Amino acid sequence: MNDTLRDKYEDVDLTPGKGKISATVALGLGMLAVMAALCFLFPSLLTTPELRPLYATHADTLRWILFGAIAIGFAAGFYSSLKHEQPGYGVTGMLLACIAALLGSGVLDAPDVDGRSVYAGFDYFVLTLLILGAVFIPLERLFPKNPGQKTLRKGWITDMKYFLFSHVGVQLISFFTIIPVQVYLTAYLDSDFQKAVAAQPLWLQFIEILFVVDIITYWIHRALHEVPWLWKFHAVHHSTEEMDWLASSRLHVVELLATRLTGYLPIFIFGFAPSALYAYLVFVSFHAIFIHSNVRFRFPVLRWIIATPEFHHWHHSSEQEAIDKNYAGFLPIYDVIFRTTYLPDHLASRYGTVGKYVPDGFTGQFVFPFKGLFKGWGRKP
Repeated sequence: MNDTLRDKYEDVDLTPGKGKISATVALGLGMLAVMAALCFLFPSLLTTPELRPLYATHADTLRWILFGAIAIGFAAGFYSSLKHEQPGYGVTGMLLACIAALLGSGVLDAPDVDGRSVYAGFDYFVLTLLILGAVFIPLERLFPKNPGQKTLRKGWITDMKYFLFSHVGVQLISFFTIIPVQVYLTAYLDSDFQKAVAAQPLWLQFIEILFVVDIITYWIHRALHEVPWLWKFHAVHHSTEEMDWLASSRLHVVELLATRLTGYLPIFIFGFAPSALYAYLVFVSFHAIFIHSNVRFRFPVLRWIIATPEFHHWHHSSEQEAIDKNYAGFLPIYDVIFRTTYLPDHLASRYGTVGKYVPDGFTGQFVFPFKGLFKGWGRKP
């Protein structure tokens, strides 16, 4: 089934006038509209607690936005059914739009639910996917590093599954892993030092979080490359052979949870203010997507101060000179200090793991690191 999906929907030529773009819009908006409509029906389970105040004050506006997306999806599906060589795609998009309209006609209730209740966060997934797609897809079309790379490139379906899992599945897993640690540390490490940290100006806390978290993630990232059994988990992230904004989501669940927990620990221990933490998370999340994107920006001076797409693309390169370089997530100064920087005067041109031994597909990549884990294998070829 997964192979069939990849064969049909990956490496697709979206030449205008053939109904393929409209089919993509119809199917994409249709599926997202169904997910958004389900949030209207099951807000306690499917919505993000931080976003629920918006539902109480802007319910009508949100419903109009939903039905606007449904109308666009239906119209795109209708057009595709007339132009596409396989009208079934357009018809499916129209059907999804109709289902979303029926589901979304229910009453939206914004319950007063404790923020630590189990939730999936479908609304967060839909919102971030729409915003990031609207920003990065045009950006990559206008300023591509690799002009021949397609929007629906090889591997995008796998990466979309990772994107969904990182926004929905990890929320559920975090409830039983990261959140208990946060609750424990918040309860037992309430000190004058933490109060002093939280009382600092927010801009200063933001900078401190960047420096503190980045030095820790530098060494975690380096360990993921240089410790053989850890590399198998991180190799999943490096298996993509075509870089774009969606490639940043390809992270094995073990790595994702481990890096989030260890990265958040200093934030919990130091007691930074929640507003500074949210600002950091939004900024760094957007930055992580940007440095994976298929853009040709060089930033000659800035690239030595802040990690840029050029800097991080070299980290993903399978060219021999670039292997195990540029570990920093945000501050290249750490690579400079520990002599792991590689920034030549040209852009990276080849990606993926050396030997291309990581399997395709979400399930195969999940199982991959565990195969032979206790039999001594796991070194990079």
